[in-house]
Amino acid sequence: MEQWKSQNWWVSKYNYLETFRRELNLPSKVEIHDATLRDGEQTPGVVFTIEDKVNIAKMLDEIGVDRIEAGMPAVSSDDAEAIKRIAKLGLKARIFAFCRGKKEDIDLAKECGVDGVIIEMPTSYPKLKFQFSKWSEDDVINISTETVKYAKELGLETVFFGYDTTRANWEFLQKLYEKIIAEGNPDSIGIVDTMGCILPGAMKEFVKKIKAEFNVKLEVHTHNELGMATANSLSAVEAGVEVVHTCINGLGERTGNAPLEETIVGLKVLLGYNVNYKFDKIKELSEKVEEISNFQLAKNKPIVGKNIFVRESGIGIELVTNTPLAMFPLNPPFIGNKAGVVLGKKSGLKSIDVKAEELGITVPEDKKQDILARIKHEAIEKKRTLTDEEFKAIVEEFV
Repeated sequence: MEQWKSQNWWVSKYNYLETFRRELNLPSKVEIHDATLRDGEQTPGVVFTIEDKVNIAKMLDEIGVDRIEAGMPAVSSDDAEAIKRIAKLGLKARIFAFCRGKKEDIDLAKECGVDGVIIEMPTSYPKLKFQFSKWSEDDVINISTETVKYAKELGLETVFFGYDTTRANWEFLQKLYEKIIAEGNPDSIGIVDTMGCILPGAMKEFVKKIKAEFNVKLEVHTHNELGMATANSLSAVEAGVEVVHTCINGLGERTGNAPLEETIVGLKVLLGYNVNYKFDKIKELSEKVEEISNFQLAKNKPIVGKNIFVRESGIGIELVTNTPLAMFPLNPPFIGNKAGVVLGKKSGLKSIDVKAEELGITVPEDKKQDILARIKHEAIEKKRTLTDEEFKAIVEEFV
């Protein structure tokens, strides 16, 4: 089977060129660590109740993510309770808590019954100079090493999350990673593009640089300030990163995190990983989290947007439902969606045929031009596409 096309997708064959692939350092397996319940809730205005978090965790597990970041127990008693309840669900996904570089945070996480912890510490020059100016570089190195070591002693899977990594000085990272790996023995180290400010090509080179110097498992956590979150995550995988952090619908602080839906589809259809996520549940998951979070998505949001398989332009309109892969890179049912046709200013005669067939009504052949003219006129007047009811009403006028 040609990896670039199937009954469910048809992407560029150039993604699979041998000359391109041989330059990659793809890991044999990539895991998804979803942070919706922590970083996703940090979206301004988003608040999840305990029940919300439990329900979202169950849905994430059903989709098939490998790890769920259930929250930060130090934030509140409700957060700690939600983490405890999620940890007791017996999900297939491993459950993590998010902690500061403090032993008391690690203790709280352990009490919640999680499998692992993400330990955050600042690493970038801007953070250390302006936000954490009381700490010297040696302070950060020593605190990081001690908390990582402590978490490992408690039997927790431990990720060192040196945030704002992509704005850190390399010489400092070298000293930091060297001591943490030698003395703390973390299970993995997170590369964190906190400000979403690195290019995909630069991310790839950055990962290569770390892997060339340190023998440690790497994770990537990206933000979307400059629209690069998904691209940066996939570029990191191309260079050997084995765990990608995501949030459903791209929730997260400021411009959000790498969206879960974009990342898992990218792994499957662009990089060719044999991942077995329940792709047909993606749309349902997205809509439920949109409702729970009260955070409205753009209609053209990649993968889960309401209108991404809807076409108004009349050119090739008959292919939208009959041969969708001629018009889209993904077959709508593959990701739990469906294609559709709307009528408006850009519609053509074929658009009328397709919509009439969809609605099960008959349009007189000799009246189609008049009906099309009316559709265009009303769409321009209303500055939108027409509803099915409005279309039916127009047809009835001409019958």
